[in-house]
Amino acid sequence: MMLRTQWYPFQDLRGAQEERARIQMDSLFAHALGLHGQWQSATGASTPAWAPALDISERTDAYLVTVELPGVKLDDLQITLEDGLLTIQGERHFANDSSEEQFHRVERSSGAFRRSITLPAQIMADEVEASMEDGVLRMLVPKAEEAKPKRIQVTPGGPMEAIAGSSATS
Repeated sequence: MMLRTQWYPFQDLRGAQEERARIQMDSLFAHALGLHGQWQSATGASTPAWAPALDISERTDAYLVTVELPGVKLDDLQITLEDGLLTIQGERHFANDSSEEQFHRVERSSGAFRRSITLPAQIMADEVEASMEDGVLRMLVPKAEEAKPKRIQVTPGGPMEAIAGSSATS
């Protein structure tokens, strides 16, 4: 009995096209989620780079950005704010203290990282504060005065009667 297999000459090409489309979609999703610069291409495959976890919360007066950076030294950390784009970049070094150690498993990521966050236009860039304690970076990004919610006091009667009266006499 003879086994026949059919050869599809364009199958390899189709596979390459599908892989390229997947890489482009990964990049688009990363950009849409504000993960600028976190996908790196290595040997044609798209793999996520080390990206520290971060939280963004909002208060009435400011935004609070919290980033987990265990093992990152302050000298290896750079924070910039330009045109509403807050960028946190740096490097965590692999700690190999002894040449006598033989690693069986390495799960802690190391190397360079970069996280970029687009902030609203109504912030006070000159007053951003940053501090780091126990491997957690905290940044306070104050809102500009026009971005803060304003409470409007409602008074009974008062000016509205004057407005209603002036329009009735005209």
